[in-house]
Amino acid sequence: MDDAPIERLRALVRHATFSHEGASRSAEALAAFHDELRALFPLVHEKLDREVVGSGSLLYRWRGFDKRSPAVLMAHQDVVAVDDDTRWTHPPFAAELAGDGDEAAVWGRGTLDDKGALGAILEAVEARLHAGFTPASDIYLMFGHDEESGGSGAAAMVALLASRGISPGLVVDEGGAVMSGLLPGLGPTAVVGLTEKGLMNVELAVEQPGGHAAIPIPGGSAAVLARAILRLEHQPEAPRLIDPIVGLLEALGSRIPGPRGWMLRHARTFRGPLARIVAGQSPLLAAMTRTTRAVTQLRGSSSRNVVPELATATVNVRILPGSTVETARADIVRLIDDPAVRVRVLEGNDPPPVSRAEGPEWEALVASILEVFPDAAVAPYVMLQASDARHASRISENVYRFLPFDLRQDELDTIHGIDEHIRVSTYRKAIAFFDALIGRL
Repeated sequence: MDDAPIERLRALVRHATFSHEGASRSAEALAAFHDELRALFPLVHEKLDREVVGSGSLLYRWRGFDKRSPAVLMAHQDVVAVDDDTRWTHPPFAAELAGDGDEAAVWGRGTLDDKGALGAILEAVEARLHAGFTPASDIYLMFGHDEESGGSGAAAMVALLASRGISPGLVVDEGGAVMSGLLPGLGPTAVVGLTEKGLMNVELAVEQPGGHAAIPIPGGSAAVLARAILRLEHQPEAPRLIDPIVGLLEALGSRIPGPRGWMLRHARTFRGPLARIVAGQSPLLAAMTRTTRAVTQLRGSSSRNVVPELATATVNVRILPGSTVETARADIVRLIDDPAVRVRVLEGNDPPPVSRAEGPEWEALVASILEVFPDAAVAPYVMLQASDARHASRISENVYRFLPFDLRQDELDTIHGIDEHIRVSTYRKAIAFFDALIGRL
């Protein structure tokens, strides 16, 4: 078995390419990472046109022999921070290879999010170039440098393609994966994001008289803010099933016998009751049925013995398609129902359009998935996290979010967390997926 792809992945993971550190340190890390890419994938850098966009995003063009609409394969170079590396089983940037047999894995920050996908794309392209392959259509590789901190690089690359009149027929970025147990007893399901939730950060602010904690004033700013937070917590949005989730349930129902499977196969008819049932199954499924609100930051007094005059909270809102930044903000104001609480949108974007789960682009994606994961059902869904793919909706109607990894729940839990790792067998399947997809473009 060829160990070279695994060693190349380990080399990529060793670079701490944070997108939110000081500018000079980020630039140095990205420059070293770019040098590594050139060394590891020489044919990609010899045969493909390469541009550096913005502060370090990479755009490659693989010229095809036909004039059909091009395709775009996306991934990002940056990784999230590691707050406490002492809790990791293996150091987060050592890229250690540990375990035996099916459990052999590369450990490190970025193995799943998103250097695993980036490496797998480049492995597939490099191998095809070595075999003398030329794609029918142009294929662009789009590797953003700051997805974890806003995605300005992807936005700039999309703007560049738009200025050149390029409208891709297919875009594939990170997103859903191949997972088992989405519902009790269900086998592997490859979930493909047709869209993703919008993202908004809102500040709640209360300003009241403060003073010495020894003489507290009833109804101070912290208390008023706490009451507002609890009102949001106790009044989640009513669940509803939008079309991609209806499609997900219909696909799942095709594999479930009996009355439960029948009801899922007729999800469009039973939207109301099914929405409530699905929302009660798990936090993951519940998040697919509503706009969610999570308090992520709290600020008050800087001293333990001072009642703050100003208390603030940040609420991270993930907006279900069908709603907007403005409607989500209006819901927060209505639920809090207190003029003493100022509600200010810090930043936000509406959900992108929903791509179709049909047509030749979708069929090529599904066929490539089934070639590598023959036991999986393929189903649409709504990606809950924000991705660089949202920018690509500006230039393409067929934007799909799929990470070709077969992941267990404990592995999913390591994304943005402790002990992130990817099994060697999973990485090899990802390479095979991109190879199969390239062959169909």
